[in-house]
Formats: sequence, structure tokens, C-alpha cells
Amino acid sequence: MATVDDCDVTMDPEMEILSDEELEREAESFKEQGNAYYIKKDYSEAFNYYTKAIDMCPKNASYYGNRAATLMMLSRHREALEDSQQAVRLDDTFMKGHLREGKCHLSLGNAMAASRCFHRVLELEPDNSQAQQEVKNADSVLEYEKMAEIGFEKHDFRMVVFCMDRALESASACHRFKVLKAECLAMLGRYPEAQSVASDILRMDATNGDALYVRGLCLYYEDCIDKAVQFFVQALRMAPDHEKARLACRNAKALKAKKEDGNKAFKDGNYDAAYELYSEALTIDPNNIKTNAKLFCNRGTVGSKLKKIDQAIEDCTKAVKLDETYIKAYLRRAQCYMDKEDYDEAVRDYEKVYQTEKTKEHKHLLKNAQLELKKSKRKDYYKVLGVDKNATEDEIKKAYRKRALMHHPDRHSSASAEIQKEEEKKFKEVGEAFTVLSDPKKKSRYDSGHDLEDDTGNMGADFDANNIFKAFFGGGGGQGYSFEANQSSGPGNFFFQFG
Repeated sequence: MATVDDCDVTMDPEMEILSDEELEREAESFKEQGNAYYIKKDYSEAFNYYTKAIDMCPKNASYYGNRAATLMMLSRHREALEDSQQAVRLDDTFMKGHLREGKCHLSLGNAMAASRCFHRVLELEPDNSQAQQEVKNADSVLEYEKMAEIGFEKHDFRMVVFCMDRALESASACHRFKVLKAECLAMLGRYPEAQSVASDILRMDATNGDALYVRGLCLYYEDCIDKAVQFFVQALRMAPDHEKARLACRNAKALKAKKEDGNKAFKDGNYDAAYELYSEALTIDPNNIKTNAKLFCNRGTVGSKLKKIDQAIEDCTKAVKLDETYIKAYLRRAQCYMDKEDYDEAVRDYEKVYQTEKTKEHKHLLKNAQLELKKSKRKDYYKVLGVDKNATEDEIKKAYRKRALMHHPDRHSSASAEIQKEEEKKFKEVGEAFTVLSDPKKKSRYDSGHDLEDDTGNMGADFDANNIFKAFFGGGGGQGYSFEANQSSGPGNFFFQFG
């Protein structure tokens, strides 16, 4: 306990009547009242009474030590550190003062300084179990710091977040650790968590350049570039040498300008230029996942305009790999698959979209893709006849005439059994195709994707293509037809002759 000689205060007129012993008793009374409030966990009142005790006797180490403990409970660790340091300056053998100084250093993230304080406690009291445990805690924080540094260099941001979480268990007031964690959360795309950590820091220290940078980084990675730039600029005002903020600000401005140039070229119909501009924008910052996803989708749209369907699909695939919630990229890729007649893949993409957003439009797109898939699984009668889907009635007749004569079994009577079987199959398919496409009702149902097996009697196993052939060429009613070899034309050449 400090003696009267230790007290060095300037008395106000009302206090001059107090003797030195009375001052000491008054200070002790304030300390006891502070202790009572501390026990009740009323730390603000405890702080006030410890401060009164210090004002009475500013050279008493225990008063500073008690106030430091109260400040620690109020999470005012920097002030607590100052009081702890003052306590051990007044009394270097004050074990609790060294212990509290170490805890403040550790809470603020200075593990090396903390370790020195804890070792000083052990010099004074070798068996102090609390100091022994705190030495281990300080060593752990140092180890996690080293691991985090290595992880950051390797871009292993999950490892850094893990290490910072472990370190913050002991260094709960360390802004440096929190900012590093927040930055890595942003790099991992966990923007709400990163924003929350940065905002907590800014509530305590509105001028923290690192926290301002992280807020800007989150906005930048969420494609809110204008707002991001504002935070980067603010960070640079607080910390003019903040290189990360400077680089991010430059990238944000460049990315915005290049993307806008690409959009303008696209709207102007200058697709080649738009494609190049989007490609250049993609090289600016590979870490900006959300913006790059949009750029890949935009370039995919340009690719589809340039009839580079495979390339467009590849770009859209890159977009959804970066952002699996990006509906527009799925829709663009699905349309490209439709253009390629790859209906299986188109249906998969439209199903993904409809599961995410159950709108009428998305339902219609899915139904249409499913219909086209169903149609693609049956015989394509247009391909069988070799005509376009918009072919006229005359074009369909001409195509049937040509294909029917080409594949008629009589024309291949001298061929091998295998060839005869194959040509007979094709001849039947040609007849089926003509039966459907020459009938307006059947053609309409076929084009709409309806099955024709059940409502068309001549489409089953008993279907006879010869009857169609006879009816078309007038072979019925006594008329005849035959295929004869044209000797002058060489082997394998035939001509059709009506009898």
C-alpha cells in the first residue's frame, strides 16, 4: 500500500484541511467503493471510483491496476494497457500489473509483448498457473499469425480465416486480425460476413483505413463499383499510403470503363469490338467473380450474335461456374443449346432456372425445350425427305418422288442382302414421312410434337410403303411400273418405266 509520501496531488482549497492520512483513507474508501461496484459488474461506476482514488493518490500502483481491470471489462483495452503500464512503472514487482499488461497486449494482438509480460510474472511467481497458460496462448497466437501469413501468400483464404478465428479467441480486440479475416472473407465471396466484421471495426474507429478498404472491396466484388470507389477514396484519405486501396480503386475504375465501352459497342451492333472489349475487361481483375461472371455472359451473348455458338456456350459455362446463381447465364446457355438442337442440355438448364425462379416465362421456356426434346427423339421426317421444315406441298412431293425412286427395293434387287434390307428400311421411312407431311392435319400434329402412332393406322408394323408408292405413281388399277437396268449407263444405274 502506498504511503502518504507516495501521494502527489494538487489540493483544491476545500481539500487543504485534510491531512495526509485522511487523504489516504479517502482514497482507500473510493477504492473499496470501486471494488463493490466491480463485484456487482457495474463497471462504469467502478471506473469512476477508481479514478477518484487515483486523483487522491496518483502514485498508488494498485489503483491503476484496478482501473485497468475495469477498463478491460468495458472492452477499452488500449486505455487498460496504459493503466497497466503505469502500474508497473510505479511498482515493477506488481505481479497483477504485469499480468494485466500482458492480457491487454494479447487482446490487442501484440503476442510478443504479451509473452514478455507473462514471463516477467513467472520471474516474480514461478508457479503462477495463469501466467503459464497465458504464455501458451501467446505462443499459439504467434503460430496462427505465421500460418495466416503463409496462407495469404498462397491465396488459401479459408486457411487464413481459420487461423484468424483461432487467434481472435485470445486477441479479441485486435483490429488487424479482424481486418485480415474480413478481407479473406471478401475474397471467398462471403460478403455479408466481411461487411459485418468491417462495420464492427468502423463503429469503434471510423477512421480505420483498412476497414474502409474492406467495405469498398465487398462492394467492388458485388459489382457496386461506384459505391466501392467512394470507400477506396475515403480509405486513401485516412491512409494515403494504403496500396491495396489504391490498386483496387484503379481496377474498379478501369473495369467499369471497359465494361461500359463493351456495352455501348454491343448496343451499336459492333459485335466484334464488343467481344474484344469484354475480353480485355476480363483480364483486369480475376478475383472479381461477380463482375467477371457478367462479362463472360455478355461475351457469350456477343458470341451467339456472331454465330460462335460453341464459344458462347463455353463463356456461359464459365459464368455459372463463377456464380452458380446467375440466372441470365443459364438462360443464355440454354438458348445456345436450343440453337444447336442439343435439347437435353437445354432442358437441364431451363429446369435449373425454373427451380430457382418459378415464373410463367421460365415455365414456358422449359415446356418448349421439353417439347423439342421429345420431337428430337422420334424420326425426323423432314430429314428423311431431305427438305426444310418450311417446305411447300410441291417441294414435299418432289422430295418423295426422288427418295422413293432412290430407295425402291426393285432398284436394289441385285445388291447384297444387307444392302437390300437397308434400302427397304429407307423406302419404308420415306413412305412414312410422305404420309405424314403430305396430310395437313397429320403434319400439324407432327409439328406440334404429338405422337402419331396411335391415331394413324398405317404407321405401325403393318404399314406398306408400296401402297403409298402405287398411289403416288398411279401404279394401281392395272397400271404397272418396273425398274430396268440402263446398260449404256453402266452397272448400278436404273430408270423408272411405267407399263
